[in-house]
Amino acid sequence: MPRPPLPPGPYLVVGLARSGLAAGLALASRGEQVVGVDSGTPQVTVDPGFPIHLGEDGMDLLEDFARPIGAVVKSPGVPPRAAVVAAARERGIPVLGELELGWRLVPLEVVAVTGTNGKTTVAQWLGHVHRVAGAPVHVVGNVGTAYTSLIDDHVPGATVVVECSSYQLHDTAAFRPEVGVLLNAGSDHLDWHGSVEAYRRAKLHGMFSRQVPADTAIAPGAFAPLPGDGTFVDLDLVELPVEPGLPGEHNRRNAKAVVAACRARGIGEDAIAESLRTFPGVEHRLQPLGVRGGVRFVNDSKATNVESALTALAAMDAPVHLILGGDDAKQEDFAPLRDPVRRSCASVQLVGEAAGRLREALGTGTDRGDLEHAVAAAVAAAAPGEIVLLAPACASFGQYRDFEERGRHFAALVGALAE
Repeated sequence: MPRPPLPPGPYLVVGLARSGLAAGLALASRGEQVVGVDSGTPQVTVDPGFPIHLGEDGMDLLEDFARPIGAVVKSPGVPPRAAVVAAARERGIPVLGELELGWRLVPLEVVAVTGTNGKTTVAQWLGHVHRVAGAPVHVVGNVGTAYTSLIDDHVPGATVVVECSSYQLHDTAAFRPEVGVLLNAGSDHLDWHGSVEAYRRAKLHGMFSRQVPADTAIAPGAFAPLPGDGTFVDLDLVELPVEPGLPGEHNRRNAKAVVAACRARGIGEDAIAESLRTFPGVEHRLQPLGVRGGVRFVNDSKATNVESALTALAAMDAPVHLILGGDDAKQEDFAPLRDPVRRSCASVQLVGEAAGRLREALGTGTDRGDLEHAVAAAVAAAAPGEIVLLAPACASFGQYRDFEERGRHFAALVGALAE
């Protein structure tokens, strides 16, 4: 499908973490004029080849009439209410997200996946199916490789599997995946979106509203009718050719999404079935870390909201010593955790800024301050046959750069324990 051209530059890239930096590099490689800003201090470890300004919001550059900005490229984490973004829109300056930029510049068909929970697993699982089938594929998006990094480095004819966050979908303008998948839509990132309704609207509108009948729209039946004209596939009605190798009812549902998307793309049933059996899962998502002293350890650092923590608890088959907490900027309601924690948990160890609100909502738990002390307390409390589970229900910011760093630290603490 022909993609819309980019608006003319020069380009102001706002936010220089992984996605923003990749977007700036891609534009600069095309000979475009680019300048980057970040109000924080991101770890820019390479020379981007274009001027960058750290600790600035970009307003001065937007108002520099000696070099008028033609378009703003917004990194996903930058909220739409940021001063430079709002000012650009007020002046009629186009604002593009990194997802939109990648889609316009990479001439490959797309399978896009979104949802409050499960999208990383499903995106990586889709990549696994394509590789088993011998079909070229790139897996990009919300976690891992930035979409725009493919602009100068992609396999002709490959499929792009892109994991889409609500932030990224909010910033789309023409994005239209050949296959769009919505796994679920609970409540998350309310500090960024402002309401549950706005959060869900970002996912549904950004994913489906521009699809045509030749495209496929996969979602649970409760979300029908979807915006747009894509051919609807009810996720609830998909039949699995074999049972998946990953445990848990949530992974059966993830497998249904994989099967539906791969069938829409014409992947053979034999490859789909083999891939359901052999996919090993993803790091930081119900990742087994082994057994120490008869106690099992499970890393679900990617459980950054209440719903995903509940999913993790439901997948456990023995008494749990749960580690909860982290950044509290989302201000999620922790009350839904109360009854499942009482049923499943032998102890609760709390960490981070959210510890106080978690203790109040659960009526139990001890604030251990940080992960190291929480792990030590959980190990001391756990008996052989029980489980120590990191499923924080919170983002990692403040104590860690991201959930991956938190998960790696947890794995290192477990690895240091005596066998």
